[in-house]
Amino acid sequence: MSHSRRHFLQSSYGAGLVALATLMDDRESLANPKIAGKTGRFDNKPKPPHHPPRATAMISMVMQGGPSQIDLFDPKPALDDLDGKDFPGQVKYDDAAGATKEVMKAQWKFQKHGQCGMDFSELVPHMASIADEITMIRSMHTGVNNHGQSINALNNGSILNGRPSLGSWLTYGLGTENQNLPAFVALTDPRGLPVLGVGNFTNGWLPSIYQGTVVRPTEPRILNLDAPMSLRGEAQERYLSFVQNLNQSHLANRPGENELDARIQSFELAARMQSEAKDVLDFSDESQATLEMYGIHNKETKDFGTRCLLARRLVERGVRFVNLYTGNQTWDHHNHLATKLPAACKYVDQPAAALVKDLKQRGLLDSTIVHWGGEMGRLPVIQNRAGGKTDRKTVGRDHNTYGFTMWVAGGGFKAGYTHGETDEFGHNAIKDVVNHYDYHATLLHLFGLDSERLTFPRNGNEQRLILNSKARIVSELLS
Repeated sequence: MSHSRRHFLQSSYGAGLVALATLMDDRESLANPKIAGKTGRFDNKPKPPHHPPRATAMISMVMQGGPSQIDLFDPKPALDDLDGKDFPGQVKYDDAAGATKEVMKAQWKFQKHGQCGMDFSELVPHMASIADEITMIRSMHTGVNNHGQSINALNNGSILNGRPSLGSWLTYGLGTENQNLPAFVALTDPRGLPVLGVGNFTNGWLPSIYQGTVVRPTEPRILNLDAPMSLRGEAQERYLSFVQNLNQSHLANRPGENELDARIQSFELAARMQSEAKDVLDFSDESQATLEMYGIHNKETKDFGTRCLLARRLVERGVRFVNLYTGNQTWDHHNHLATKLPAACKYVDQPAAALVKDLKQRGLLDSTIVHWGGEMGRLPVIQNRAGGKTDRKTVGRDHNTYGFTMWVAGGGFKAGYTHGETDEFGHNAIKDVVNHYDYHATLLHLFGLDSERLTFPRNGNEQRLILNSKARIVSELLS
């Protein structure tokens, strides 16, 4: 009786086990990495950078919605004097219907921290404890005043949907050191995906081998890691070897079918992950001190702390790029800022700081970029007043993409450094502005990649992450 490739894919072994057997030994091919696509085949084998890199991995903590820089990282004494008065200038609202011109000062106290004297709000005491390890960028700018467009600008270089995300570009250009784990991992929030959903970790028009692999926020974090008991061991190996031959024959008759090739490679990766992914997800070898540092025993910080620790374990094992997301609009505080912002900070503050400390103590921070920030900040004026003029319990702040704050650490960034300024009201970036394309150029440089040479042929053109010809490497940020 003959069997087709389709028959085996539909059998009880499941597509997740179709690992063919490049699974068994990739070492020889790994010894001779080639630039993606030069051989007509796209893969995640390690590829040489264009110049010596400072960073080899990145963990990006994405605070979707827009943390208020005015209340967290960018104190503005001028707002104290103007509090309750009309804003003395033009405000670039996103939601004019809910807007007011009434100035609202920072609602929490600031103090200077670390030997560098960096300013932090009382809402983020743990981040304040790593002041001497981070670069605080107070002059971020995308200038596109809604969530989706600004997410895209910071993630794929354009306001448009459908382009490859930053993690996809990095794995396309560099591959990964560990062929038993995905090169690009997305750690999603149990409360839901951020705005744009899976578009946050899409491969766009790059081959699908470069898309982000989701590790679920709740158990089972990766589905189908184990084959049924009756099919394990030698039976599975024989099966996979046979399907290997079917797949390679199928592919050989369809040269240049990159999506088919990518699908086969994803099946192969799924089988390789059966052993190594379980090890990554098992925290039993972590000390109690480490678990406590990440806040895993605390109900309020357990979820984000678990994902931060998982991110460290992934990059420790050679994963190139990890995104950690907060839920849809976690930081989009158009109202009830007084209660929502403290809750959002409590969720991430301790774990985010623990990640930087843990990477440093393990000798990984020098080669790992850590990023914390959202796609925008907030305005210095009140939005959505429901009570009287003195009632600040229900009000919030509107979007601001013209001057906001994020921080980075490790991987060649300066430690204990504050970069750029917004105006006296915290609205517009006015000094040492860092546009999204400048940020991308700087990241690629730290990874040893030339933005002009990191290209992908499409529709007769060489596509790039960075579209703006004025993009610059922000050398002031580099150590």
